[in-house]
Amino acid sequence: MTDDEAVLVPPAEIARMAGVTRAAVSNWRRRHPDFPEAAGGTANAPLFALADVRRWLARQGKGRDVADEVRLWQALRAERGADMVGALVAVAAELRGERTARPLTGPTAELVAELVRDRGPGELVADLARRFVASAGHGGGEHVSTPALVRAVRHFAGRTRGVVYDPACGIGDLLLSVGGNAVQGRVGQDAADGPPEFARMRAALEGRPGTIEVAHGDALRDDRFPRLKADLVVCDPPSGQTDWGRDDLLLDPRWEIALPPKAEGDLAWLQHCYFHTAPGGRALIVLPASAAYRRSGRRIRTEIVRGGMLETLVALPGGLVVAHSSPVHLWVLRRPTAPPGPDVRVRMIDLTDTDLADADPTGPIKPDPDRVADVPIISLLHEDADLTPGRHVPAGQPGAAAYENARARFEESLDALRGALPHLPEAAHELAATVNVSELIRGGLVRVEDGRPVSTTDQLDTHFLLGFLASAVNTRRNTSGSGTHRTDPRGARVPQMDPDRQRAYGAAFRELETFVRHLEDTAKMGRHAVRLAHDGLTSGTLEPPGTKDEGDE
Repeated sequence: MTDDEAVLVPPAEIARMAGVTRAAVSNWRRRHPDFPEAAGGTANAPLFALADVRRWLARQGKGRDVADEVRLWQALRAERGADMVGALVAVAAELRGERTARPLTGPTAELVAELVRDRGPGELVADLARRFVASAGHGGGEHVSTPALVRAVRHFAGRTRGVVYDPACGIGDLLLSVGGNAVQGRVGQDAADGPPEFARMRAALEGRPGTIEVAHGDALRDDRFPRLKADLVVCDPPSGQTDWGRDDLLLDPRWEIALPPKAEGDLAWLQHCYFHTAPGGRALIVLPASAAYRRSGRRIRTEIVRGGMLETLVALPGGLVVAHSSPVHLWVLRRPTAPPGPDVRVRMIDLTDTDLADADPTGPIKPDPDRVADVPIISLLHEDADLTPGRHVPAGQPGAAAYENARARFEESLDALRGALPHLPEAAHELAATVNVSELIRGGLVRVEDGRPVSTTDQLDTHFLLGFLASAVNTRRNTSGSGTHRTDPRGARVPQMDPDRQRAYGAAFRELETFVRHLEDTAKMGRHAVRLAHDGLTSGTLEPPGTKDEGDE
């Protein structure tokens, strides 16, 4: 049996392969007697042998290349069903030569061996981890940290030379991404059975620096590292836990600030992370925005501020958490080595209008100055202890000055947009001859860095390459039936042309990218100005023009 015969694909994947809609595939099944019979699944959700589908599409002249990663993912789905964590563990064990309770079947193991010859084992595992996160995000299933959230935590975490700890590590996205290359050790725990094991093997396969130790278990109810004091703690815990074991943990030493209320599982996670933070170390915890103002948590918030533990509070945009689309906050705590002085301040940052899922996931995050405020702790010790950043940054305060500043910035950005789109004349010839990027990689002309192809020669322009990777054809080729997309440079095709023409195309693509970034920034500025205007009008700090009484002048 060939690899393709072992892989079963749904109608949505067939539509992606052929570049058509799912309705078109349904029509083919009805109208073409020779369309392949279902080889699995159910009547309402049939699955078809990939080999049969590819042969039929080829006869019809409708076929497209299937990305290697898609082939493997579909093979794993056919073999494991919904247990994709178990599939990841089995792949990692196969690559490491370790025994597992349920190893891969022969055909899937052969496919893994085939793919790892073109990309190292670490890169293959990283590709599968990214697809797992994307599929979990689409389906709302497993608890994972989105790439944009990982980017935010990594940025504010900075670097460390000590130990990193994540008590809800999942498959290891946060645990393995933060701290930099000088980390000495990484420690993780997760309540699910498979993710910690995959995180351990993934760290070895990807060559992550430092030692790795992971454990299975609920960190609140069964802390497997009770004596651990880490230099950096990161955590994206499951949110909204109302039954987190409070009745069994009333005397637990982790509640050094205050015993969390029964409904405040979020603040229990926060104190767990702080307890495991070494003196001078930092803890970064992702919590729902309501944790900053809920009345039931005001005592704990007050003690955190009064004790000088809260260093920074960042309001993040919605859509960064898989389970919901609501905004979340990133709490940055530091365990003091001395009592706080009278000048201690808390940095408040409002990033609710910032797009953290942009084209450069490793780039720095640069908030606008009017969205940052260093607030004296005395100003935060009011009755309700509301720590919502939007209440404290200048941009969040309705008023004439803030609105006029936002309006002026919008108009300046709008002026810069005029004429920014490049003039592009009509082409005199077609782009017929193409080359597969995998051939360029094998020839040493392209290397892949963090999933992004980079030219290694003067004969190939990187911006030309990236521009054509984002073409409609390559985008369709790398979009699965579930809607998940990740550009796979190996499966893409780019035109063949001389270096001078490549550079001209690359320059045009750069101009377009610059215009899009400025356009998105301008749109955000406009929305921000509108919100300030609306808040000012409804709060009484602004009024429509021409409404003042003559006696007011």
